[in-house]
Amino acid sequence: MGDRERIAFLFDTRKVNMSGLACELVVPPEWLSEIAEDALRRQFARTPYAVSFRSGDKTFILVTLHVIWGGRAADRVPELTAIARWLSDWAGEINAWDHNLIALGDFNIDRHGSALYQAFTSTGLTVPPDLHRVPRTIFADQEDPLEKHYDQIAWFTGDANVPALSLTYLRGGHFDFADIVMRCRGLTNNQLSFRISDHYPLWAEFSARD
Repeated sequence: MGDRERIAFLFDTRKVNMSGLACELVVPPEWLSEIAEDALRRQFARTPYAVSFRSGDKTFILVTLHVIWGGRAADRVPELTAIARWLSDWAGEINAWDHNLIALGDFNIDRHGSALYQAFTSTGLTVPPDLHRVPRTIFADQEDPLEKHYDQIAWFTGDANVPALSLTYLRGGHFDFADIVMRCRGLTNNQLSFRISDHYPLWAEFSARD
């Protein structure tokens, strides 16, 4: 997601409708003055957006975010820690009203189980097992297609502080558009990354029925 790219929410009004919330997320000022190695020193580099939708009698809020790359992996830890904390605090409040919170976006996580992944999941955010098994980028090493875990879809599965979703997760995966486009247009990976993206879209399916 470069500086020229924009965030959009696409949805089918036959299935879901907006339920009234569309906002940006900002870090509380007191967080920026905390003395800790992984404390955030400024607002998010790219402002996260949250939009709520309703399907049947279920309401869910999608929060999308793009973590700054930085000069080294450790530069991403403060943002990942802060977004995990922010989402945990908010989820604890909105779940009381039977709203569901789902985080999605480019978190620039190198590998499952890494320090970046631990920061992202530090407050209970959980990625479904299905998504641990799919590649994220068209440049993934063919011998190790799961070497990068940049993009994630995650939510809280329930503990003493944050209740689980009232939506039922069904399955998830990725869409491999690269082979289709390159086969039709004769593009290289580099050309494809500039014309469309170097990331595969991830998807997750939920049931809104009890």
